[in-house]
Amino acid sequence: MEKEFNITGTCIPNMHYMVDITSKLSDTINLINKGKYFIINRPRQYGKTTTLYLLNKQLKNNEEYLPIKISFEGIGDVVFEDEESFSKTFLKIISKNLSLKDEKLSLFLDEERDTVKDLSDLSSVITKLITKADKKVVIMIDEVDKSSNNQLFLSFLGMLRNKYLLRNEGEDITFHSVILAGVHDIKSLKLRIRPDDDHKYNSPWNIASDFDVDMSFSVDEIGTMLDDYVQNKGVNLDKSYFSEKLYFYTSGYPFLVSKLCKIIDEKIMIETKLKWEEAYMDMAVKLLLTESNTNFDSLIKNIENNKELKELVKKIILDGYEITYNQDNFIITIAIMYGIFKNNAGKVKIHNRIYEQRIYNYMSSLIETASNLGFYNERAKFINANGDLNIKKILIKFKEFMKHEYSERREAFLEDDGRLVFLAFISPIINGTGFAFKEVKGGDEKRFDIVITYNKNMYIIELKIWRGEEYHKKGLIQLGEYLEQYSLSEGYLLIFDFRKTENVSGEMSVIDVEVSGNSKEITEVYC
Repeated sequence: MEKEFNITGTCIPNMHYMVDITSKLSDTINLINKGKYFIINRPRQYGKTTTLYLLNKQLKNNEEYLPIKISFEGIGDVVFEDEESFSKTFLKIISKNLSLKDEKLSLFLDEERDTVKDLSDLSSVITKLITKADKKVVIMIDEVDKSSNNQLFLSFLGMLRNKYLLRNEGEDITFHSVILAGVHDIKSLKLRIRPDDDHKYNSPWNIASDFDVDMSFSVDEIGTMLDDYVQNKGVNLDKSYFSEKLYFYTSGYPFLVSKLCKIIDEKIMIETKLKWEEAYMDMAVKLLLTESNTNFDSLIKNIENNKELKELVKKIILDGYEITYNQDNFIITIAIMYGIFKNNAGKVKIHNRIYEQRIYNYMSSLIETASNLGFYNERAKFINANGDLNIKKILIKFKEFMKHEYSERREAFLEDDGRLVFLAFISPIINGTGFAFKEVKGGDEKRFDIVITYNKNMYIIELKIWRGEEYHKKGLIQLGEYLEQYSLSEGYLLIFDFRKTENVSGEMSVIDVEVSGNSKEITEVYC
């Protein structure tokens, strides 16, 4: 069977190109060896199920252990109606799992299931099971938050917690290790069930050890998947370049890494050539950002479902606000749990550049559909005869658009949404041929850079709000240095200027800035 890059379900080594996560598994096994109870709560499509699969496979080869891997996905809500129904269903699932590896234990559970009436009975059966197994029984429960919007589930966890404490005191026998896997941690699950503050921190799972294993992929780990790919398919590629670029765009988010590789392998690479060109990377990013998938659906849904989170995302992504990470701030922790944010050296950042771009595109689309942009930004007007973009024409037409459409409510609107308006303006002009990437620079300058690649050319446009002559001069030098970094001689500066002086707003000029002995031509446009 030919291998492929997998983006759905469990990754299987002989079926899929995989990252070598030996060190991550080793750290997790260490927790199991110590008899720890813990939860692997990570965002959607972050490798949780694959990790459980590989742990189960490794533990099965160890005679000391009896691993039991089950899932609550598809279990339904009926089983949570009462303790008897849940207890019987739980034992039935375990029995089914054991049927192929230990038929006697499976039959024992089938017999005991008929006698179980409540969680106390379930606790007794678990004790008997561990005694009969005469091994270290490790139970792994995947998708715990799929069917756990119920107080009974928390009672079940409370029962396991009580047995764990008694075991440590020598008063009970129970599972050696319990591993729960899902998007939510137990505290946030409890909030879904009982959102009142009195119960916020009274967790039935406060025995859990911290699971600090970094499940994102590093540059080196991404390289191991590319090694697997090259070895199996015989493709020629620059591993160092693509490993670094994949990490640059994804910050190691497993789904996004595999998805970009899959796009290059199946949609871009020419099979007869079997070579990854460097240009394929940006092509793959561009294709990914135009497609619909459940990962992106969840990203937007989670932002839209929380007004406070949406405002915070907007501040970070558009205005370059530097928000300090605080683990007690529920808005921040819930966004990290969903994979929207990450803790970057004590500051809250959007998790990865792909997500940044997707959110930009979504927010600018909302502006585009609510305005008269189509009257101003017809694509053909801004393309030169040789197929290159005419950025100056774009800026002049945008200035005209702002004058006619937003002159009366200009200042109040632009403080928050001016950048989004420009993104919405250029999107239909470059879509299909070009690609734009955004970078926000924090601090007093509040710079917002757009890097456009179009017809094999690169254009850099800096957007910022006027904050005085001193910052303006500093900004010109910074833009000149940015152009030097990319070996470009021309750049563009769009300034949202709220001064009341009429002869300032709307001006356009060309300024020469010298950087490292090289002259840079910067076109300024004031809106």
